[in-house]
Amino acid sequence: MTLQRKNRLRALSFGALAVSGALALTACGSDDTASSGKATAQAGAIKCEDAKGQLQASGSSAQKNAIDAWVKQYVASCKDVQINYNPEGSGAGVTRFLQGQVAFAGSDSALKPEEVEQSKKVCKDSQAIDLPMVGGPIAVGYNVPGVDNLVLDAKTLSAIFDGKIKTWDDKAIKELNPKAKLPSTKIQAFHRSDESGTTDNFTKYLKAAGEWSYEGGKTWQAKGGQSASGSAGLAQQVKQTAGAISYFELSYAADGIKTVDVKTDAATPVAATVENATKAIAEAKVVGKGKDLALELNYQPKAEGAYPITLVTYEIACEKGNKAESLPAAKSFLSYIASEDGQKLLSDASYAPIPAEINSKVRETIAGLG
Repeated sequence: MTLQRKNRLRALSFGALAVSGALALTACGSDDTASSGKATAQAGAIKCEDAKGQLQASGSSAQKNAIDAWVKQYVASCKDVQINYNPEGSGAGVTRFLQGQVAFAGSDSALKPEEVEQSKKVCKDSQAIDLPMVGGPIAVGYNVPGVDNLVLDAKTLSAIFDGKIKTWDDKAIKELNPKAKLPSTKIQAFHRSDESGTTDNFTKYLKAAGEWSYEGGKTWQAKGGQSASGSAGLAQQVKQTAGAISYFELSYAADGIKTVDVKTDAATPVAATVENATKAIAEAKVVGKGKDLALELNYQPKAEGAYPITLVTYEIACEKGNKAESLPAAKSFLSYIASEDGQKLLSDASYAPIPAEINSKVRETIAGLG
């Protein structure tokens, strides 16, 4: 990884390792000159209308830094709204949504058919739909003293996270990194302890492009390894543990965490960058029915320089609102984050905006909520 890229990640990944838990952001401190200027620039896309009260949401920790950026701008304009987003993981967010506890949930995986059916109990004469809102690369972060550049492929990553490759000087890793001085340090592979859409997408990549023998899903299934809660928890373990390797959304690869370049069919290994992830996400197809906009990602993209380990975070909401929410506030906030101005904030926080063709459908769907 180049020094320029390291500095860029440090600058962009603000608050990446923040303490997990409920995030309650209000318009306090909006009298700051710089913040006020940004809020003014964004105001055209934010329409408060009848939005007021507390908006409760929960789910994906991968999108937490995007939510932070969005909420800061939104509440500066809509001062009667308080947004509480708990980044406790996709599985927990979906569970809370299906129990009617939150207005919307963030999930890095689309709803399963049985979850859509269950949502009819909390949605008013309707059902839940998936709204793709945030894209980005799943970075593979590592901590190997003396190794500043590391290339791995899907087959080798599968063996590492399945406990079959145990030390950093393994023959398979050496073949991919002939110039690196790989130590005999034991590999410490960390995975998510909670149900996670990031885990789901990461293992889908391993299954599609590597040699992953497990079924996959939000729950980690391979034996062995170590675990931590949330993207921030995994990033912290990589930062403090020699020999560690793990996976998390790119914005968490801060404070000196190095990331793997992934070898694909392309001539040059591909770095985990927003631009490279965007190339892969552009190959996604809408497979949801009706107003549901669930996507099918391509984990073996054909575009040159496309980074294959990507995810899309969905905001899951009811077509006509549910008991837990203030529909005007939910519709107002979702409209803003899907707007051109809302999507522009993503690149500045190391996320990939949703491709324009798909995002136009997201905006139309949100406009028709209720």
